[in-house]
Amino acid sequence: MENRRLVVAREDEQDDRMKTFIFKGEGHTLGNALRTLILKNPDVIFCGYTIPHPSENKLHLRIETKEMSAVDALREGLEQLQSLSDHVLETFETAVSDFKSKQMEV
Repeated sequence: MENRRLVVAREDEQDDRMKTFIFKGEGHTLGNALRTLILKNPDVIFCGYTIPHPSENKLHLRIETKEMSAVDALREGLEQLQSLSDHVLETFETAVSDFKSKQMEV
C-alpha cells in the first residue's frame, strides 16, 4: 500500500457517498483542476482539497455526493480532466504547426 499513488483515507467509512482520497506526489495543479471539474457534477454536494503540509508531497481531495458514490464522481472528474487535457494538447499542437507553416511561407 505504501507504493500506491492514490489511496482512500479511512477506507472503513461506511457511506460510499463521502470519501477523502489521498494523491501522493500531487499538489495544487491537480487539486484545483479536479475540484473545479467535479463540482460541475449536479450530484456533487461538496468537493474540496487540501495540501496537509508544504513539505509533504500529497493532496487530500474530499468528495460528498447526493446519490452516486464518491469514487464514481472522482472517476468522472479524472476522465473529464483527461479529455480536456487531450483537447488542449491537440489545439496547441495544431496552432504550433500552423505557425510553423506560415513562417515557412515568408
